[in-house]
Amino acid sequence: MRVLLIGANGYLGRHVADRLLADPAVQLTALGRGDDADVRFDLSTGSPGALTRFLDAVHPGVVVNCAGATRGGARDLIRHNTVATATVCESLRRSGCGARLVHLGCAAEYGPSPAGSSTGEDAVPRPGSPYGVSKLAASELVLGSGLDAIVLRVFSPVGPGTPTGSPLGRLAEAMRRAMQQGDGELRLAGLAVQRDFVDVRDVARAVHAAALSAAQGVVNIGSGRAVRLREVVSVLGRVAGHTGAVHEMDDQHQAGGGPQVPPYPDGCGPWQQADVRSARDRLGWRPRIGLEESLADIWMEAACRI
Repeated sequence: MRVLLIGANGYLGRHVADRLLADPAVQLTALGRGDDADVRFDLSTGSPGALTRFLDAVHPGVVVNCAGATRGGARDLIRHNTVATATVCESLRRSGCGARLVHLGCAAEYGPSPAGSSTGEDAVPRPGSPYGVSKLAASELVLGSGLDAIVLRVFSPVGPGTPTGSPLGRLAEAMRRAMQQGDGELRLAGLAVQRDFVDVRDVARAVHAAALSAAQGVVNIGSGRAVRLREVVSVLGRVAGHTGAVHEMDDQHQAGGGPQVPPYPDGCGPWQQADVRSARDRLGWRPRIGLEESLADIWMEAACRI
């Protein structure tokens, strides 16, 4: 099976590449903006015609789209998430390769959920951030394209390679700095927020399963359990050996004291939890890696940044 992976150098894409390369039946070609991509192509500025010619030459059976941006202004997010996905869909419609499309969406497309609820794929999306809006628009393009396509809505990915600018990446970095500087205090905001964390390696397994399946539409990828950030801090402190005090700050009182971490920025409110029954029933997928292992990997990388 020949697979074209778009966005192989990103946080999710690197793990998806590793998973696909471990399958001897997969011939992988990476397309992206970086110098180490097999083919250099910028989806946000490249033409559908140019990508179509490449698809016709390579003739993949599956295209996996992990490309996109998580930060930036609304215009940049639309360009890198929505316009880029439109280019992929149009190119696949024009191409004669007939490839299946596996597109990575995100839980920010759903927006806030009622506390205690599990969000199923039939929930009406109400994104609460420009990022969520741009990703929802991309998913709608995929779903309305008429292609053989599946959208994996990934909840909160964690584990090795977590970006330092992400909420958990910032938390690990703040804890590292506090310990390195001998400042035992951490001042953190938004610890009552609850999110559904799923290890990035489990996400890669889901992508692999989706590539091999015939499932279409939207499938949630998460752990199926919301975890309070206060518990995340406790687990991270345990694996890091942090014994200092943790002070929870509200949004209006974050001045002074030790390292600070801002509230969760995804626009999803205080609660989010995935209903993952479709992933189990349609993909044969279940999460395998626990949160403590994921956090231990995040801490190992943070501790190495001296």
